[in-house]
Amino acid sequence: MIIGITKKLAAAIVLALVSLSINAAEHTIGQLEKQFVKDGALIEKMSISVGDVIHFKNEDPWFHNVFSLSDIKTFDLGSYPKGESKAVTFDKAGMVEVECAIHPSMFLEVEVK
Repeated sequence: MIIGITKKLAAAIVLALVSLSINAAEHTIGQLEKQFVKDGALIEKMSISVGDVIHFKNEDPWFHNVFSLSDIKTFDLGSYPKGESKAVTFDKAGMVEVECAIHPSMFLEVEVK
């Protein structure tokens, strides 16, 4: 009986994860002139859905290091040069504060719904 329940639970978890990945949107946030930008304009706050992915693309001639110490999503993408992009999947709802370790004036709030 327990094995049957475990298999059903595992199947439900897999189905939920597949469903999240199918519905996930992809967003690109640039790093330009020591600011976070979307479609060429400064962005300081954005809303996304659980499971969405943000690609952080360095468009500056210097390195950036995007990170977050938020309880909802902690990450450190490390330093990377112009032209490179690194992605983060946001898998829990809540507010995530994103910063650049090299340029402390860079700040982005991501509301994950």
